[in-house]
Amino acid sequence: QLQASGGGLVQPGGSLRLSCAASGLTLNDYTIAWFRQAPGKDSEGVSAISNTGDSSVTISSVKGRFTISRDHAKNTVSLQLNSLKPEDTAVYYCAAGFRGQNMGTMAVPLEYEYNYWGQGTLVTVSS
Repeated sequence: QLQASGGGLVQPGGSLRLSCAASGLTLNDYTIAWFRQAPGKDSEGVSAISNTGDSSVTISSVKGRFTISRDHAKNTVSLQLNSLKPEDTAVYYCAAGFRGQNMGTMAVPLEYEYNYWGQGTLVTVSS
């Protein structure tokens, strides 16, 4: 129901813009999170944005480099990745949860909190 796109191969310091779209689901109703899983590592929550777009959270290791946003008119959520580092290499997934909930101050997203997942998109940062 969710589809992440926009991944690819980029050199260190480069940028990518990931997009999350949905079918059979109104993305605007949900808090959307981005997770990533690097080779041989556990998945980690990277960033999340509330359904209204008023609240968001980003983990410290990417803060200032990654920016989450949403376009209600297009029913999509994006994750802008700037100043990419080799350690950002991972499969990135978007997920939806907390339907209709007012999020207030948000915490780093956790997998079990999100109900709907899509196939990921691979980001490879390498020279």
